[in-house]
Amino acid sequence: MPISLAPFVPSNEAVVTRMLELAQVTSDDVVADLGCGDGRILISAVQKFGAKSAIGYELRADLYKTVTSKIQKENLSDQIQVFNEDALKADLTDATIITLYLTTSGNSKLKPLLSQLKDGTRIVSHDFRMDGWTYSKRENFQGHTIYLYNIPESLKQQTNLRSKFPFRRRY
Repeated sequence: MPISLAPFVPSNEAVVTRMLELAQVTSDDVVADLGCGDGRILISAVQKFGAKSAIGYELRADLYKTVTSKIQKENLSDQIQVFNEDALKADLTDATIITLYLTTSGNSKLKPLLSQLKDGTRIVSHDFRMDGWTYSKRENFQGHTIYLYNIPESLKQQTNLRSKFPFRRRY
């Protein structure tokens, strides 16, 4: 049985825009939103930032129906594909940017999947970090925190820190 990684709380439009700006979305990018909710990140990535395409995963059937309806209404079906499936089983083969607004626990459950992304992939997380990973950038924006991770740098930094400090001393 699929596990919810977070409750649905939509990111406001200004935060969505800032997330996509930090990820530096271009026309070469495929943006994947895990837990895409009402699809606002997917639609913005394609319409405002000119992403080549976007892929969403949404577990809740009601939200899936909402986002697919919006995509059809905006005539974006050829650029945006959404799956009513568990994000933990997402096919991210083509993704160059991943967006998240999940809990820290939800992010942690995705780490094995995200660790396999191709080099150069950017991960942008709204308000919740990836435990054990080193972010490339952290920005406070309108009362929210946005984290940017780069694959493989965010993972290598974690490994380098562990090799430099294999144990913690407590004083």
